[in-house]
Amino acid sequence: MSVRAITPDYHGDFKDTEDKYHGQRLLGLSWDHNGLYTNPFCIPVAPDMPFAAVVDQVLPKLFGPHPDFAAIDWSKVTWSRGGEVFAPDRTKSLDENGITHKTLLRFAVPTPGPFARSLGVAA
Repeated sequence: MSVRAITPDYHGDFKDTEDKYHGQRLLGLSWDHNGLYTNPFCIPVAPDMPFAAVVDQVLPKLFGPHPDFAAIDWSKVTWSRGGEVFAPDRTKSLDENGITHKTLLRFAVPTPGPFARSLGVAA
């Protein structure tokens, strides 16, 4: 639904711009084709955080309770950034990997684990 302003020069102030997060950025994280986590998480992260820290520290806290998480082979995961497939460099920062404020990172495993298959989830 479109909205029409009362005056032609009106513009709203965005309340979720990067400058309002005290040096942090919002990062969306989503596990594609997953039966338990159907919506992305949104968390604040430092732009200089290494991508490896996302995989090794952040994702286990968010997705670790999933029965199939521990069996993920991260070398075979497909990543997308803002809807485009990309190959992150684990040694570089989020910023160096082109991950900006409010980026949605999605990962997909090549084959669903036993729990996902029991739910009828297909890759």
